[in-house]
Amino acid sequence: MIADALKMAFGTLTTVRVPAPKLIDRRVAGGAMVLAPLAVVPLAAVASVIVYSGDLVGLPAFASAALAIGAVALGSRGLHLDGLADTADGLGASYDRERALEVMRRGDSGPTGIATLVLVLLVQVGALAGAISAGHGVAAAAIAVVAGRGVLSLCCAHGVPSARPEGLGATVAGSVPVWTAALVFAVLAGGAALVLPWRQGLIAVALGYLAASALLARCVQRLGGVTGDVLGGCVEVAVAGILVASSFCGV
Repeated sequence: MIADALKMAFGTLTTVRVPAPKLIDRRVAGGAMVLAPLAVVPLAAVASVIVYSGDLVGLPAFASAALAIGAVALGSRGLHLDGLADTADGLGASYDRERALEVMRRGDSGPTGIATLVLVLLVQVGALAGAISAGHGVAAAAIAVVAGRGVLSLCCAHGVPSARPEGLGATVAGSVPVWTAALVFAVLAGGAALVLPWRQGLIAVALGYLAASALLARCVQRLGGVTGDVLGGCVEVAVAGILVASSFCGV
């Protein structure tokens, strides 16, 4: 089960080539969401290397940050960014649930989605640039990528419904025990406290989870649950929150 879950996590969240899982059921899907932070370690390493290399050659912090965020987006096929834009379009399109879901299903980005995407990317790049200037850009980049995917456990915890009877959301919604989601948060927060000033590390992960929780609650209220797009949107706002808290010189 663990092997299939890890394959699903890599295959869904990254461009890393892995064999297809032998079986995909709710247990495997839930395991994939729990193992998401582990699956994106290669992306975190790439982002950290870009930030470190940029610092070595004297690249402006904003340029290094933009390259690192772009590399992560490329390494995840832009999946979460697309989900963020579609979620924003759906929430902005109509208070009618079915109409909002239909807008999200179409997949083409409207003005609300594009504006949201640009704003969130600017926050991510600007905040990572701030972390680089503060002297802990390498750690901030790694934490944001890994802990940002950790919120998938939260979004798929028991009690969180699916907005549709089909699709990725239906497969993973409610598939993670609450205690497991809490454990993932504790491990990620503890890891962040080890590589950043400890208080700042805890705040960074907590802020990322808080941002994702706010979006998740809004989507459950408006859409009736989660979809694959909602999961992607939660990841991106979590990354933004983590980077904002990481951008200060110390807390």
